[in-house]
Formats: sequence, structure tokens, C-alpha cells
Amino acid sequence: MRYIRNTIDFFSDAPTVITLGKFNGLHRGHQKLLRRVLQRQREGLRATVFTFDVSPVSRLSGKKQRLLLTNSERADVLEAMGTDLLIECPFVREIMEMEAEEFVREYLVKRLRAACVVIGTDFHFGHGRRGTPELLERMGREYGFAAEVLEKETDGTRDISSTYIREELAEGNMAKVNELLGYEYFVRGEIVHGRGMGGPVIGVPTINQVPADEKLLPPRGVYTTVTSVAGQTFGGVSNVGTKPTVDGGFMGVETHLFGCTSTLYGHEATVKFLNYQRREKKFPSLTELRAQLAEDEKNGKDFLIMYGQTFGYPL
Repeated sequence: MRYIRNTIDFFSDAPTVITLGKFNGLHRGHQKLLRRVLQRQREGLRATVFTFDVSPVSRLSGKKQRLLLTNSERADVLEAMGTDLLIECPFVREIMEMEAEEFVREYLVKRLRAACVVIGTDFHFGHGRRGTPELLERMGREYGFAAEVLEKETDGTRDISSTYIREELAEGNMAKVNELLGYEYFVRGEIVHGRGMGGPVIGVPTINQVPADEKLLPPRGVYTTVTSVAGQTFGGVSNVGTKPTVDGGFMGVETHLFGCTSTLYGHEATVKFLNYQRREKKFPSLTELRAQLAEDEKNGKDFLIMYGQTFGYPL
């Protein structure tokens, strides 16, 4: 996959089928658009995703927004799906103030050679969000590209959206989060050194990760997880938080991998969250902590038996 970022000067040397949006989370609604793009790819078009390096709402409001997928995670998933070209456009003033018609002419038609544009019914673009699906359809007839407008994916009566997923994630409802996403919510990052207390002191060896600052984490607590690392997959339990009984200073994700005896420092691990077991708490003693960790492990293994070994790369 060709990955273009940090520039607004980009081109395609072949006709493209393009979908545009924020794609925060690449949930089932986004996947519907991407499936159509990949269908048109089989006709010889270059499968292209156009998005921004930051959320326009975040940039305009000045408020930092944590992400369901970091930009690098999003790029990895899109590449795994079969995307040919990912454009992560800087949301700079020139783009912010560009009228919708100019964007279509300059970027979609001239630079990206769009043969087909795939969007949702609520898609808006350009200065003042004046660009609409109707405008794209009209300009498509004028400039010779097809504009395909797809209905949104729903969960009952509610549209599947990043906002909906954020609400469920804030409650630790991992089953619903994963249902809406269409894959298990995950954290990816390098395994780093903690304080070295997991194995020697507590008797439960663990791996530690410090997720990117922009990554949105589930609520603090203990989760049943599945981890992919060094070509292997392990069931386990993960603590999101600061480990208040033994540390209190490390904010991140600590995971006990069932049956793993390898030294994994420096490897990148993907930890997928399956269910929320309990909130994080400080125990009066290490003895009580060890007893709770043994119960967490049992609960995790019981859940994994029910869940089934259906773990794969997201999407």
C-alpha cells in the first residue's frame, strides 16, 4: 500500500475508486464503504482512502480527541484489507477554506483521477461543509465519475458511529464495542520494561505497554484479552491503569499471557479486549492481590473457552 501523508501535493498515475471520511475506528459502517471500494478495485481501479491527519472537529475546536484507532493502526488495518493508496491529508488552512467544488475539480478529478467516489448519506466536505452527496452526484455527471451513495449501517434503530462506540467503550461494554466495530478492540505497542515485580514478587509474569497518548483506552480495570506477539497468540488477562497495589505510577496496559515463558521485550504486541472482568483496585496486601489475580486468571480462561478460538487480525 502506498501511504501519503504530511503533504497536500499528491497525485495518482492511475484511475481510482475513492472513499472519503474520518474513518476513526474503521467500524462496520466504514467497512461497508470499503467493501464497495474493493469491489470496484477488481475492475482495475486503484482502491483509495482519503482521510485527514487529525479530526477536523478536533482541529477547529482546539480540543484534543483520543482515537479509537491511532493513525498508524488505521494504516495497518487498511493495508491488511487490500487498500492500494491511503492519503492522510494535513488539515491545513488551504484545505479548510477550500470550497467543495474546487476540492472535487482539483483533488478528486485532476490529481486523483477519480472514476468512482463512494460515500455515505451523511457525508459533507469542503468549506462550511457545503459539499453534499447531491453535489458529488451532479459533479460526477459533469466530470465523468460515478458517485455511489450508500446507506448507513445500523444497530437496531441507531446508526453505527464512532460516537456510539465511544459511549459503549466508556462503560466497558466490550461485547457491544466489538460487535459495532466488526473486530476486537485492540491496543498495539512495543513491550517495555516495567518495575519487574510481576514474576519475582507477585508470581505472575506480565508484559507492559504504554499506548500512544492519542489512543482511547477502555476504563481502568481488568479484562480478558487475546494477544498476538512474535508470531504467537495467547489468551490472557490485562490490567488497564496504574497497578495501585504495587506501583501506582505506571499508566498503561499490563498483560499476563497464559502459558507464555518467552522474553518479549522490544517486540510489538497487539492486545485485543474481549470482556471487562472488574474495576482496578488497591489491595491491602500482596497476598490478597495474588488471590485476586488467580481468580482473574480462572475467569479469563473460563471466558475464553466460551468465546472460542476465533481470533484473527482485525478485519
